[in-house]
Amino acid sequence: MSVPAFGLGTFRLQGQVVIDSVSTALELGYRAIDTAQIYENEAEVGQAIAASGIARETLFITSKIWIANFAGERLIESFKESLHKLQTDYLDLTLIHWPSPQDQVPVGEFMGALLEAKRLGLTRQIGVSNFTIDLMQQAITAVGADHIATNQIELHPYLQNRKVVEFARSQGIQITSYMTLAYGEVLKDPVIQQIATRLQATPAQVTLAWAMQSGYAVIPSSTQRANLQSNLGATALSLSDADMALIATLERGQRLTSPKGIAPQWD
Repeated sequence: MSVPAFGLGTFRLQGQVVIDSVSTALELGYRAIDTAQIYENEAEVGQAIAASGIARETLFITSKIWIANFAGERLIESFKESLHKLQTDYLDLTLIHWPSPQDQVPVGEFMGALLEAKRLGLTRQIGVSNFTIDLMQQAITAVGADHIATNQIELHPYLQNRKVVEFARSQGIQITSYMTLAYGEVLKDPVIQQIATRLQATPAQVTLAWAMQSGYAVIPSSTQRANLQSNLGATALSLSDADMALIATLERGQRLTSPKGIAPQWD
């Protein structure tokens, strides 16, 4: 896998909260950190990483380019600003956060600029986020599937996004699942709870293990040390084929993230 299977998400975390979350996660052994320009926390994430004293080459840092920065020279300029905030010379992975609304900036233009950033050594890998099958096809036409490391999408037991997953896999593109716990909703699910009880695990561990065992990378976030520690335990949990089949039945097309004016026409 070109993207680590397990990492830390920082969506909605800002200021001292995100500094503490990243610092604690790194102390516990997390080595992949996911942020984005629009989260407005890159500087704090960079501060926590720098203070940790952990060697840069052992970390995997991901950020995402916001839609306002797609056009012309702006993508590369904003990229360099992100690097400055994160106190690093390069990113391990850089994603297009959302497709350009109403195709204001063509996919070929911003993917070409992102590939140029890779060629300049600003990022080791590039990818996309919230891309439909049609948008992935456009991105592949622009830069080639070999240059698209992942498509980061909302994916959890209640929204398993199978069409997008199937197409991505057919092109050798890895899936990164965000919102894997569905804002905590799936943790209350009787099926998840039943499996967790039997395996002496937490519902969060079961859900994260399901996603990783399905071949997806996960980036759960937390502000609580106990939860950060517990989530990490998902990497050692193994679900049976029967458990996986049970969770597969929970699909109900429940999408939690679809910002008006930005979200594409979903598959």
